[in-house]
Amino acid sequence: MSKLSIIAEFWDFLKVRKKWWLTPIVLVLLSLGALLVLTEGSAVAPFIYSLF
Repeated sequence: MSKLSIIAEFWDFLKVRKKWWLTPIVLVLLSLGALLVLTEGSAVAPFIYSLF
């Protein structure tokens, strides 16, 4: 199963089930994950980890 099919399936789930309140939760989780991955090897990492 490719990543694009998972995204398409999630989008179809949101449309059919009308679970639009899940969208901001997923976006926040993805952005926090991306922030942690992108700052992992930089000098900013100790400051990011102190936030959590």
